[in-house]
Amino acid sequence: MEMLKFGKFAVLGLALAVAVGCSSKGGDAAGQGDAVDPNAGYGADTGSVDGSMSEEAALRAITTFYFEYDSADLKAEAMRALDVHAKDLKSNGARVVLEGHADERGTREYNMALGERRSKAVQRYLVLQGVSPAQLELVSYGEERAIATGNDEQSWAQNRRVELRK
Repeated sequence: MEMLKFGKFAVLGLALAVAVGCSSKGGDAAGQGDAVDPNAGYGADTGSVDGSMSEEAALRAITTFYFEYDSADLKAEAMRALDVHAKDLKSNGARVVLEGHADERGTREYNMALGERRSKAVQRYLVLQGVSPAQLELVSYGEERAIATGNDEQSWAQNRRVELRK
């Protein structure tokens, strides 16, 4: 029981460290290496040094939405970005593909179903925001299109995602 509490505090501390690290106003976030931080762009100060990038533009740039292990529940940070995408989709009528992914744990069939549940969760949210279902195509790749190949939590977290493709 004590280890469980310690683990929760460790995760909270790590999340706080990521948030503090992401709030830096310097540097070019796009050119900082190949690693993808599944929490990047969420809740961070999104303005550039000269203030030219608005929060809405930063949210619009987020097209990958991450999920917890064995979950298809949207995070609050993802909903903020999806609100901006919904506004754009309603105004321009464009079609997008929602690609659901899972990490390598679980059977192939289970991961295909989990990727589908994740893409449906994003679809459901966008439809609730007024986007026409006809604008949204769902695809599940399960574990087949991993972007990180490691066998650790950081790699798995990068693979638990839905990508919004225009």
